[in-house]
Amino acid sequence: MEIHVVRRGDTVSAIARRYGVSASRILSDNGLPARQPLVVGQALLILFPEEIYTVRQGDSLFSIARRFGTTADALRRNNPELILNPTLFPGQQITISFSDAKRRTITVGGYAYPNINRATLSLTVPFLSRLTPFGYGFTENGNLISINDARLIEAALSENAAPYMLLSSITEDGNFSGERASALFRSESLQNRVLASIVETMQRKGYQGLDIDFEYIPPEDSDGFLRFLENATEKLHAAGYPTHCDLAPKTYADQPGLLYEAHRYGEIGNIVDTVLLMTYEWGYSYGPPLAVAPLSEVRRVVQYAVTEIPRNKILMGIPNYGYDWTLPYEKGNRARNIGNEEAVRIAAERGAEILFDEKSASPYFYYRDNTGRRHVVWFEDVRSISAKYDLLDEFGLLGTAYWTIMRPFRQNWAFVNALYNIRKGRPTIG
Repeated sequence: MEIHVVRRGDTVSAIARRYGVSASRILSDNGLPARQPLVVGQALLILFPEEIYTVRQGDSLFSIARRFGTTADALRRNNPELILNPTLFPGQQITISFSDAKRRTITVGGYAYPNINRATLSLTVPFLSRLTPFGYGFTENGNLISINDARLIEAALSENAAPYMLLSSITEDGNFSGERASALFRSESLQNRVLASIVETMQRKGYQGLDIDFEYIPPEDSDGFLRFLENATEKLHAAGYPTHCDLAPKTYADQPGLLYEAHRYGEIGNIVDTVLLMTYEWGYSYGPPLAVAPLSEVRRVVQYAVTEIPRNKILMGIPNYGYDWTLPYEKGNRARNIGNEEAVRIAAERGAEILFDEKSASPYFYYRDNTGRRHVVWFEDVRSISAKYDLLDEFGLLGTAYWTIMRPFRQNWAFVNALYNIRKGRPTIG
């Protein structure tokens, strides 16, 4: 594997000749439309197929997989064009394996809303260990507030990825309620009604784990939150399901602030089966321009987390998005949320040069819009993703989870697939 940073005058065909790979492979692995111009400073993932098979008449993915001692699912991940169009034709070239040895097996999670684009969902779920539709709430009397999750559950199960049900303080109007969460933490009878509904729903719909996502918990509810996690884990384990908890990105135990105080890493890590460190949103929609997940800050969170929580329980959060700020930045103005592939398209359309900040290990660029106003965009590319996975391996964490998979990021999935075995199948308890 190589990462090629585009220089002035580069073309896809010239880069392909330089590395001895096909131009179509570069376009596919990087999610590049054939007619989109390259951008100076753009990072391209270059993968080197180790073994390529030319399809013959009568071949199928299953017969090719048997011949090479692999699986049809692995072949589809190596050749993403087969995910949406699995029909083979004689003369077609299939990548059996890549030259890079797999580093290890990891868990890869992803969150999605029910309205996710069908093609994006289909192209992403093969690379996931678990998929979490967002999200269920509960009424004041303990009934669940449901979502249209059937399509996401079906997609997960069809790719041997575990669908996780998510519970939060979402109300009937779709907003988050601290009062609703407090009522839950303070009433064991309400907890038992909610948890009974959860278990019934999971059994009926095919969910395989529970994701518990409560943020901005008042300090006075901290103990109640822990008791709820204990109650939930006891009941979910009895029904055969693991529990998972999403955690604010703390860097030390007594970190002040409503986001952090009730997320007591050590105690929570002892209760649930896995956790997510929400290591993103340093750069956020109403904040000043900066990287969404600067590597230096992510490192500080991970360094603290492993002192409190077993490493094999920790998923490190990765943002699948960036922000576009109008300059000069003024407090209260909102940045536009964009996809990582969309960011590169904007740079190409505006003739921008993509820069890379070494400290945050993140790409960014400036451009002017049609009115002449200046913008700055921070996003993720294969360089920032590679740095995050190096950190993941340095600390030996269980894996990663993406907020969210709503936008395509083919460069990322090609990178992960080439270097890691993705854990599949029903998750275990403990």
